Amino acid sequence: MSTEPLLKLEQFPDDGLAEVEAVVDGDAESLVLFRDGDRVRAWFNICPHAGRRLDWSPGRFLRSKDGLLVCAAHGASFELAGGACVAGPCRGEALREVAVEVRDGAVWLGADD
Repeated sequence: MSTEPLLKLEQFPDDGLAEVEAVVDGDAESLVLFRDGDRVRAWFNICPHAGRRLDWSPGRFLRSKDGLLVCAAHGASFELAGGACVAGPCRGEALREVAVEVRDGAVWLGADD
């Protein structure tokens, strides 16, 4: 487990998205964080359709008018409750989740179940 938080909760707004770099299973990875009140969900910043990053520039994400996360490369749309692709070329697939936890006002890598 990491000795440093990924991000302080105050650094991104409720219903906001953020990109952070973290070491997961020994590899440096880009992660997408989504804040839902005091809860945070995290996924690898990789679209399951073609393996490209979801952000259109580092840390800058597209959202649909319905609040979906939209892949900048091919337009796949992901719901933020669980990361499922609900529209686009990878419909029915999902983002790969990364375990995180919120404690002491910050987001930390969590233990896998």
